[in-house]
Amino acid sequence: MRDAQPEDVAGICLFGEKHIPAHYAPLIGEEAAHDQVRTYWNEAHVASAVARGLVVVAERQGEVVGVGQRGPGHVIYKLYVHPELRGHGLGPRLIDALCAHMDAEVVLIEHFVQNERAGAFYEREGFTVQRVENGIVWRSRPLTRL
Repeated sequence: MRDAQPEDVAGICLFGEKHIPAHYAPLIGEEAAHDQVRTYWNEAHVASAVARGLVVVAERQGEVVGVGQRGPGHVIYKLYVHPELRGHGLGPRLIDALCAHMDAEVVLIEHFVQNERAGAFYEREGFTVQRVENGIVWRSRPLTRL
């Protein structure tokens, strides 16, 4: 678990290309899932976020197996773990790594309404629903530090 570096951009993009369409297609449809990759997992978008220090990665044997990205302030916008490694503690560690960079009383996270698996995970991690708007669930929890 570490802050992403410029040399990680290609690996982060590859992670998105491999895993995001399969994750989102059942939730929002095939085309919308591919739009997620084109919009948020392209080299320019990822490189910009990495350069601003907003991305953390989990790595195994030189391969990116988890990605977390925060937005400005105290919002987590991306939190993804390789499907074969879910349930092994990487998600909470990614959250902790992102929160280590935040200076606020609460952390916010968002997910699609249809993503019940994410909702259940965030509930286990102490996030409570704050609002639902435009198909997006916004959750919060007090910011804790390691």
